[in-house]
Amino acid sequence: MLLPKKVQHRKWHKGRRRGKGIASRAGRLAFGNHGLKALGHAWVTSRQLEAARRVLTRYVRRGGKIWIRVFPDKPVTKKGNEIPMGGGKGAPDHYVAVVKPGTVLLEMVGVAGPQAREALLLAGHKFGVPTRLVESAA
Repeated sequence: MLLPKKVQHRKWHKGRRRGKGIASRAGRLAFGNHGLKALGHAWVTSRQLEAARRVLTRYVRRGGKIWIRVFPDKPVTKKGNEIPMGGGKGAPDHYVAVVKPGTVLLEMVGVAGPQAREALLLAGHKFGVPTRLVESAA
């Protein structure tokens, strides 16, 4: 699973998951011919990214190349079971990537069009956000 080697602060603020803003940086394909674009706001966990990566590598059977365009660097904390209220914030439990609408999550190259579309469609089911397939014009 993906997780950062080092973070600036061990515990972060949660932030707001409001419906404002669209992706300005990662909105276009940069490496591959086929990609998977998020259509909504979400926190994508490292487990979801790993599940999607496994689907893609199994489906293409060592053919082509895959890029994961997001990285889970935001720590999410959780308190243990049956802990009484108070006592401060819980320990970091897992890491997430904050995804805005229009963010390209995955890219592929070196795979035939129909096979790439099917693989990305299957990988899209692993995320908790609606996704859409995108293709380069070339």
